[in-house]
Amino acid sequence: MIAIKRALLSCWDKSGLVELAKTLVKYDVEIVSSGGTAVHLEKNQISVTPVDRVTGFPEILDGRVKTLNPHIHGALLAKRSREHKKELKAHGIEPIQLVVGNLYPFVAEAVEQKLAMKNAVEYIDIGGPTMLRAAAKNNRNAIALFHKDQYGEFIDLLKENEGKVPEAYSLRRAREIFFYTSWYDGQVQAYMGTQIDAAEEKAPQYVSTFLEKIQDVRYGENPHQHAAVYRPYMEEASGLAALEQLWGKPMSYNNYMDAQAAYDVVLEFNGPAVVIVKHTNPCGTAVSSVNIADAFRRALQGDPVSAFGGIVALNKNVDKKTALLMSKIFFECIIAPGFSPAALEILKKKKNIRLLKLHADRVSKGDKELKSINGAFLMQQPDHSMLNPKDWKVVSKKKPGRAVLKEMEFAWKVCKHVKSNAIVLTRDMEIYGVGAGQMSRVDAVTLAKMKAEQADREMNGLVLASDAFFPFRDGIDQAVAAGAVAVIQPGGSIRDEEVIAAANEHGISMIFTGYRHFKH
Repeated sequence: MIAIKRALLSCWDKSGLVELAKTLVKYDVEIVSSGGTAVHLEKNQISVTPVDRVTGFPEILDGRVKTLNPHIHGALLAKRSREHKKELKAHGIEPIQLVVGNLYPFVAEAVEQKLAMKNAVEYIDIGGPTMLRAAAKNNRNAIALFHKDQYGEFIDLLKENEGKVPEAYSLRRAREIFFYTSWYDGQVQAYMGTQIDAAEEKAPQYVSTFLEKIQDVRYGENPHQHAAVYRPYMEEASGLAALEQLWGKPMSYNNYMDAQAAYDVVLEFNGPAVVIVKHTNPCGTAVSSVNIADAFRRALQGDPVSAFGGIVALNKNVDKKTALLMSKIFFECIIAPGFSPAALEILKKKKNIRLLKLHADRVSKGDKELKSINGAFLMQQPDHSMLNPKDWKVVSKKKPGRAVLKEMEFAWKVCKHVKSNAIVLTRDMEIYGVGAGQMSRVDAVTLAKMKAEQADREMNGLVLASDAFFPFRDGIDQAVAAGAVAVIQPGGSIRDEEVIAAANEHGISMIFTGYRHFKH
């Protein structure tokens, strides 16, 4: 056990500090403090010993140097050994068993406010991390706290053990301290990188990634793989980290992956939209001009067989009518901005379903996408390219009419989220067939056609979207055989003229977008 007899409190964020200090006083703990923290405590009738009285040295350099003194760090780093006790006594140093400190808010004040370097450096904390790390290093004899959320457990332990705290608790806090101070340093180096070379913002020389676990999941993609869910450390929860689960058993690894894929697609649309995903590929998508129930009904028509056991994402609240339609089929998860009470009552009767609430304004469009490969990582900008039909080029003799052009926009948005090689057949703002993850583009067209036929769809008047260019005209021939009257693709093949000629031969419209959307 570590008996707390002397504590050093120095915090930027003073939330919860008074209650903690009052508890320390009850156990006759001497409180050492300085600056704003000392003023805050004294205003609340808590007696403190000023740091400069302990060090015998005043604050200097506009407060840059306050605690960097042997009377502070010797007090924190001393072991219980006879030799250390002898040295402390010789120099008139009293041990400190508790440090409570949170650091200057570099992210909030310097990074988010976009301060110039000369101003930002004033928010780089030196003394704070040094004190925390000193106590963390000497965790058998000292304890460090850095966040208000830690105070409650510490107070409970102090009361339970009559002014003492277990060493095991101190070790846990020490581990967190080194993570916290590393994260803090990472934010500073990232900021400095942006000041050195603006080009590094897209691919910086050094990247620090700090994550904290949200929860363990039952297993990974397969039962023999362990897995957990993490979120960026010290950031407001966003995206799937901000999910509110309203019903159902815990999410699995694959549930998270599929939920992300489904929500990515549904965010592309403003009107009532529904996306059904299976193994991260949309098998059904529709946008309705009527209501969300109509969008669901038509999305389900895209591939009712594959939809079984899939993930459904909606961009509007689930109402009673939509819930009744959904309740007839088994889905793993339904994710939406909200659920009406009647919808919840209906869907909660299905014990194996997961109901997830996530509003679009909680979704963050990050500027970096990180993926691991064996022994390395790949980093890229996410594919947030904006859809701008004004930049598209009609390359066929037949020009698409307004309705067809709108359909092409819909097909292109969906195709962007299908695994390559990707082909999507649509009509009336809904998926008719999808060919995903094929090694050959012409095979992807064949698969999309087959899926549409299996769903007993009417095979005419379709729009076909391709995530990359057609290397040969056979893809266009197959598209027409599938009932396509218009094709949208990036273009850029050495055989573009041959492909355009095929479109003209068949009398269909074709657009080159100039953007490829490979998704591996």
